[in-house]
Amino acid sequence: MASFDILKAAAEHRQLEDKLRWEGTFADYLKIIRKSPKVADLAHARVYDMLTSAGVEELGDGRRRYTFFEGEIFGLEKTQTQLVEEYFSPASRRLDIRKRILMLVGPVGGGKSTLVTLLKKGMEKFSRTEEGGIYAIKGCPMHEEPLHLVPEDLREDFRREYSVYIEGDLCPVCRYRLEKEWGGDISQVPVHRITLSERDRRGVGTFKPADPKSQDVAELTGSVNIQALAELGNESDPRVYNFDGELNIANRGVMEFIEMLKAEKRFLYELNTVAGEQRIKASRFALIYADLVVLAHTNEFEYNSYFGNKENEAMIDRIFVVKVPYNLRLSEEIKIYEKLIGQSQLSEDRIDLTHIHIAPYTLRVAAMFAILSRLKPSKKSGITPMTKLKLYDGEKQVGDWDQKHVRELQEEFQDEGMHGISPRFIMNRLSAALVRGNKTVITPIDALRSVRDGLQEVSTSEEEYRRLLGFIDETRRDYDEIAKKEVQRAFVYSYEQSAKTLLDNYLDNVDAYSNRTKVKDPITHEDVDPDERLMRSIEEQIGISENAKREFREGIMRSVASVSRRGGSFGVGSDERLKEALEKKLFSDLKDIVKITTSAKTPDADQLKRINEVVERLCNEHGYNPVSANELLKYVGTLLNR
Repeated sequence: MASFDILKAAAEHRQLEDKLRWEGTFADYLKIIRKSPKVADLAHARVYDMLTSAGVEELGDGRRRYTFFEGEIFGLEKTQTQLVEEYFSPASRRLDIRKRILMLVGPVGGGKSTLVTLLKKGMEKFSRTEEGGIYAIKGCPMHEEPLHLVPEDLREDFRREYSVYIEGDLCPVCRYRLEKEWGGDISQVPVHRITLSERDRRGVGTFKPADPKSQDVAELTGSVNIQALAELGNESDPRVYNFDGELNIANRGVMEFIEMLKAEKRFLYELNTVAGEQRIKASRFALIYADLVVLAHTNEFEYNSYFGNKENEAMIDRIFVVKVPYNLRLSEEIKIYEKLIGQSQLSEDRIDLTHIHIAPYTLRVAAMFAILSRLKPSKKSGITPMTKLKLYDGEKQVGDWDQKHVRELQEEFQDEGMHGISPRFIMNRLSAALVRGNKTVITPIDALRSVRDGLQEVSTSEEEYRRLLGFIDETRRDYDEIAKKEVQRAFVYSYEQSAKTLLDNYLDNVDAYSNRTKVKDPITHEDVDPDERLMRSIEEQIGISENAKREFREGIMRSVASVSRRGGSFGVGSDERLKEALEKKLFSDLKDIVKITTSAKTPDADQLKRINEVVERLCNEHGYNPVSANELLKYVGTLLNR
């Protein structure tokens, strides 16, 4: 593997940055506009292009997954769809919705900040592409769109000629310079390409409410330069004003307003003007045009308090709310933890989980508990939180319920997922499990113990505490079945071959049963009746009753014929229910062997050999290490001896 040459990479990076640099005059810029009118797009259109250019995956039921969020946001397709299709899509067409502040509302640790950060970082990266190029008047503190130089009276003619709509006016600085520096000749005004950068305060801004006694609105709208004022003596001279507030510098891009509803009204009034009129009010100046997307976020408590107060109706009318609930899909929750664990080594004040062995199913049990805490109990008879969890995660059949009931369950509660255990809490408890005893391995039982020990932190009442304890018990029961299956499967030598042999025997007997024929005895080769005992021993594993056996067997034979017609071969995994039955049959036959071997305090040589073989198989084929494999064997031995 070739080593990484940082100096060479830095030089190549510098060359790429040099390619992005472009300078010319307004006359040169007009040539670019004629060739590519999209460079004059407004901020909302740029964000929309950024989101859609990455790609879209159709998930069915009207849901879509936008590739832009892939690897960062999990299980929030509904939020993604609303964000892109209900806000940015119409806003990109200059419809009235762009005059709304985009507010993300959700529980702590649900992904609001991550979403905003993605959008900000995405815009920085997009501005470095050919498609996302942005041009501005050189030297303008607000990165002015050069087309603002076109006089108002000529804009309609310009639109017909260039197919570009011009919105906005020159900022005070550019208006002054146009007359004083360039003598009113717009053709010679210098233009350059810019890239958005939060670090350089160019097109990306961030504002966070602080102590109202010390925080000034100037942080949003800019302030007077005292030194320049002393020299020039005129507060309305644009040269004495610093147009460097977060709203000013975020022009042409996006501004994040952290915990917006905690800010004082005077700050919100500024946002109201920006959202509704695309204007900033700076002291001693006329309203200044601004083209930016305001991204705000807040928690549900602040949201409910603010929106429940009629005094805030004017501001509420300027807000477009997108709910960001917790993820409710088990497989996606596991991905969240995997992502956070992968990032842990980047932070010096956190335990580096990337060098810890996390036993199989550890993240699954943690995720299962978290999601159970977020689900609302259904009013439908027979639907438990665990049933909902498995259906939401895509399991085809859970008891009497299947995937066609999922939408019905989702529509039962509009706010499902807005409360519950956060991913942050789970990660904190995984870290705590490591600290206790300075462990290098985390098992599912370690994770559940640690979560249980931390429940007082998140329980608001004794009733809530008991509810969460119940979810831990439910999660553990689910894991117990998985653990037994893991060990029992590892005890099956050449499991796949054993399952195939059992399947072939079952199909031979079912075929004879269905066609009222005989089967050949494998030892004597005599024609004998189908082995009813064998067939029932398999079917009973999944609850097929005596009355239902014929229908089940005929269904299996139809499946065999269907696979055969397509040129395939019916295997162990061709029918999910039959696969489950075969596994359970094999495991039940081995149960006594597993029980004796795993529970022996002083195993004999034969038992020790078998244990070592199982540990090796668990390590090589199932993702365990020797420590976690032995922990699993001890735990399952305890379960089987109860």
